[in-house]
Amino acid sequence: MILSYALLLLASPQNPWVAKGFDHFYNVEYPEAIAAFQKALAASPAEPRLHSHLAQAVLFHVMERAGALESELVTGANSFIRRPRMEPLPGEEALFYEQIEACLKLSADALAKNPNDDASLYAQGVALGLRGTWRFLVKKEWLDALRDVTAARKAHNRVAEINPGRIDARMMQGVHDYIVGSLPLAYRMLGFLAGFRGDREQGIRTLQLVAAKGDENKVDAAILLGVILRRERRPREVIPILEDLLRRFPRNYLVLFELSQMYADLGDRNQALAALDRLVELKRTGAPGFRRVPAERIALARGNVLFWYEDPVTAIPLLESAAKAYLSLDPNSAQLAWVRLGQCLDMAGRREDARRAFTQAAALKPSSDLTRTARRHINQPFTLADKRKMDLPPPA
Repeated sequence: MILSYALLLLASPQNPWVAKGFDHFYNVEYPEAIAAFQKALAASPAEPRLHSHLAQAVLFHVMERAGALESELVTGANSFIRRPRMEPLPGEEALFYEQIEACLKLSADALAKNPNDDASLYAQGVALGLRGTWRFLVKKEWLDALRDVTAARKAHNRVAEINPGRIDARMMQGVHDYIVGSLPLAYRMLGFLAGFRGDREQGIRTLQLVAAKGDENKVDAAILLGVILRRERRPREVIPILEDLLRRFPRNYLVLFELSQMYADLGDRNQALAALDRLVELKRTGAPGFRRVPAERIALARGNVLFWYEDPVTAIPLLESAAKAYLSLDPNSAQLAWVRLGQCLDMAGRREDARRAFTQAAALKPSSDLTRTARRHINQPFTLADKRKMDLPPPA
């Protein structure tokens, strides 16, 4: 979250580990980020925000392992709302909640002395927002998650009242407006949402403001904006965000996967494949951050682009290489590889091979929308008409 805050502390000899933690965090090096934030906390255990930094790194490490940081697995039929719970490793959930509770207690103690302490209100809102995200993505506790995010928004509303110039506090407002504006009417009528009607476009405008003029949350607002604009089928607006992120964080391999998806969404097959070519070359030359990207993950991405462009014959060998090495992929990517392979095999007229691929996909855990897709097509061939139905925008 807080890049400029991290850079500020980098200049301070008291706690240089914060900037190191965020450098690792934004370059998708979560174990290193966790270690750095733990060292920062050892030096300043009474600083509430350091606890939330560590909790955030733990959360994103869990999401990365589950393949939940890539928008191909977020914006399509396999949406966050319907995807299975994530499975933290032993100790991760306890560490996450321990840091959130520490941040909330330190903030509450400060607010008991001064209810208008905007720094403590801000820290409280961040911790509640992170807990809501964990409850939503990891635990699938929908209502508790929405309560947390709403409470976080109220805390940051208060920050904005006390300190109107603190643009960063508006990020939670933007996220909350977008989430509530995207909910079905029944959810928006919940008692704790009284007074919050939600507005998707207003949420997007607020995030654009924070991304342009914010301080601590500038980068996070840009990342969230990219995810939301992808969901809204506005890839042309996402590409400049991704190019800027790649300049800032050159070890973040996920950005190139996302660029490929955005160009594919725009209908530019050549640029979509060129983004993956850049990734291959960076891996081949041993560029920092890219050596660890599995070749099978790149093959899956390339095969997936070719699937969308209805070139199943070219896609099949790539998807076969990814599917056969599925144990090297995260669970969602592994299942996607088998499903895409089955779909391409069916489109190429290889029904029995397709059945075997769908059977393999259906057997993988945990169960998801992809599992249901695979089961349906074990006995019902996937057709070009089925593929073209998938091109329709997701429901609001």
